[in-house]
This record gives sequence, C-alpha cells and structure tokens, in this order.
Amino acid sequence: MSTTEAKGARRGRPGHDREHVLRTAVALFNEQGYEATSVADLAQRLGVTKSALYHHIDSKEQILEGALDEALGGLEAALDAALERPTASERLTDVIRGAVQVLTAKQPQVTLLLRLRGNSPIETAALERRRAFDHRVTELVRQAQAEGLVRDDLDAGTATRLVFGMINSLVEWYRPGGRIDPDLLAEEVLAVALDGLQTR
Repeated sequence: MSTTEAKGARRGRPGHDREHVLRTAVALFNEQGYEATSVADLAQRLGVTKSALYHHIDSKEQILEGALDEALGGLEAALDAALERPTASERLTDVIRGAVQVLTAKQPQVTLLLRLRGNSPIETAALERRRAFDHRVTELVRQAQAEGLVRDDLDAGTATRLVFGMINSLVEWYRPGGRIDPDLLAEEVLAVALDGLQTR
C-alpha cells in the first residue's frame, strides 16, 4: 500500500473521520486544558478505544501543533494579504478586519492559541510566532501614525495590544452560526477601534 493509500485508510476508519477527531480534540483541550487532557479522555469522548484513535492521530502533540498552525497561519495570511495594500492606513484596516474573520472562522483553534502557557516546545514556538505577528502589526500602527490615520500621541505597541485585546475577547462570547454576521462584526470592531485611534 502506498503512503497516500495508507493515509486514506487512516481517514476512512468507521465511526469518525480525521477532521471530526481533530475538532473534538481541540474542543476538549479548550474545555479541560491541554495538559489535563489525555488521549484516553479523547477516546472516551469519541466512544472509541485508544488503539482505534491512533488510526487517526499519531499523538496529542500532533493535534496541538496542527491546531495552533491553523490559527497562526490564518492570522499570518491575513497580515500578508493586508501588506499588499498601497497605504499603511489600508493595511492596518485590512489586518484588523482579517483578524476578526480568522477568529470567527477558526474560533476553537484561536481560543487554544490564546490560552497557551509555553509549557512545551510546540507552545513556545507558537508564542514566538504570535509575538512576531504582534510586532509586525505594531509597525503598521507606526506607519499609520506617520500617515495621519492614527493619533501620534499613542504608543504604537500599547494601541496594538488594546485593539487585539478587543479582537481576542470575541472568543469568550461570539457564537458561530448565531445572529451576529462575521463580516458585520469585523466592520463594527473596525469602527470601535479606529474611532478611538483616529486623529481629530
């Protein structure tokens, strides 16, 4: 059997597909905490044996790494797309909008990212990527200050943390499929953030 066929067989186990296993694992990590959740806990939640579970995953760490990469990859892609815009003001607006869209689309994964404590090499690497993202956005805020969109009496780093603190708080109350449209939510976050940041 080829490697591709083997992977296909792993995904084709009866009862649960790989995506369902991963979604369930991330939800359980968010409920109980990553460190407090064992593979046995996941198997019990899914109603399968541990040996059956290993047909879908190699390890708990693999699930964590994949989930964090989804969250961070989404944020980094949103920032990279924003950087294609011609002005810092447009770039800043687009990255705020994009971050809200990533959070609403990948809420469980972003929630997991925001709860990291850096207790393993995987977590430490993810936190480094998150800090790098924050630094890049802070530089966008500085550029927007130079263009006159953002008040120059604000510290760029503090402004970035405050805006993303608001965006990150969405994980606590936003409900996918609820009455709040994600695109409208992004525009409302932009309005609140930029009304406070803009020059008068």
